Amino acid sequence: MATALKTTGATKRELLELCKKQEVNFLRLQFTDILGVNKNVEVPESQFEKALEGDIMFDGSSIEGFVRIEESDMVLKPDLETFRVLPYDDEGGRIARLICDIYNPDGSSFAGCTRQALKRQIAEAKALGFEMMAGAEAEFFIFQLDASGEPTTETHDHGGYFDQTPVDRAEEIRRLIIRDLVSMGFEVEAGHHEVAPGQHEIDFRYAAALETADNLATFRFMVRNVAYRHGFLATFMPKPIFGQNGSGMHTHQSLFKGGKNAFHDPAGKWELSATAIQYVAGLLKHARGFCAVTNPLVNSYKRLVPGYEAPTNVAWSQRNRSPLVRIPDRRGIGTRCELRMPDPSANPYLALAVQLAAGLDGIKQKLIPPDPVNKNIFTMSFRERRKYRIDELPRDLHEALDMLEKDDVIRDALGAHIYERFVEAKREEWQEYIGQVSEWELDRYLGQY
Repeated sequence: MATALKTTGATKRELLELCKKQEVNFLRLQFTDILGVNKNVEVPESQFEKALEGDIMFDGSSIEGFVRIEESDMVLKPDLETFRVLPYDDEGGRIARLICDIYNPDGSSFAGCTRQALKRQIAEAKALGFEMMAGAEAEFFIFQLDASGEPTTETHDHGGYFDQTPVDRAEEIRRLIIRDLVSMGFEVEAGHHEVAPGQHEIDFRYAAALETADNLATFRFMVRNVAYRHGFLATFMPKPIFGQNGSGMHTHQSLFKGGKNAFHDPAGKWELSATAIQYVAGLLKHARGFCAVTNPLVNSYKRLVPGYEAPTNVAWSQRNRSPLVRIPDRRGIGTRCELRMPDPSANPYLALAVQLAAGLDGIKQKLIPPDPVNKNIFTMSFRERRKYRIDELPRDLHEALDMLEKDDVIRDALGAHIYERFVEAKREEWQEYIGQVSEWELDRYLGQY
């Protein structure tokens, strides 16, 4: 198995020498647009030095939600720590990858750069003495392609949770994905079949927030790429199959201060610190406001329905998985909270940015959450939910966007440019959706009326 090249702290000159030694033919400058789609500009060997200097420009007007035509020139400035050689050769040669921040030609930060939106919240946490650590469990489906190479929703297996061959025929694909992830520097902890047929999860080690967001962007690319190269489609669409569990991106998070987990207090109630309690309160307060960001598709809300293990209510717990926020049993350095709402279609930079902003607001305002709910919320009556002051998450993207518009903390975390372009694109998506006539409507109404 290939191992990741150690490039931490490498200079531009050292990276150029490494490219020569590894016989790299192309350098891929990667960034993520506002809607969470990975984009890249690829340059040949003659442009490597210019690329590492941050002198490569591209037309931002062609990228969804970026800028108007008259403001089109954008500059890609690579983060040298993200240099990786891809573990396979495409036609034309070997490729290395760098993740970039986006700047204006005058050297100022571009307001639409989602990676820098997360960096702003990381700086906000640092000003309070905290560093966010995060780990995300991004689930995905693998489907067959038809005879002409088009995607289907036919699964390649009939496996269930933790099943193995011959029921789960994806073991080999998962191993290939894991091999490639390890070669890209991931510390993979486990890979297994998930609940639904064709559904999978590969877990990698938690890290600082920016590294985790970079890893998620890379993870989505690698999973889809490996599946495609072996004749399958991998998708992070939240709910591709009616009647089956959807794919979530449960996000584990904690704050560290002075090298210690700031969420742990041996003398505190449940061994949780006041910081942890306030952070959870912030997540609960703003969950409905940031839902459009962590669950950004029309399809996202087909997953957030009762009966499929995804949360539908705003509550927290330590003993069951039905609430929005769960506190896993581990304490000490592993003390953390798990937000179970996000799905893997979300822009990873924006998803972590709004969660961190919400938690930090809870700390700044010294918020106190309602009592934890250790009953199964899915089986509660409406009256019981009111007794515990349990709100519901938005029922659809339209409602989520309305709630985002009312949440100043989340809007500020996104910044005016990202917020406005995001909402504009998502309103258009919703309008397009509600104008469609579905098979369900035809089956229900065509003959009856």
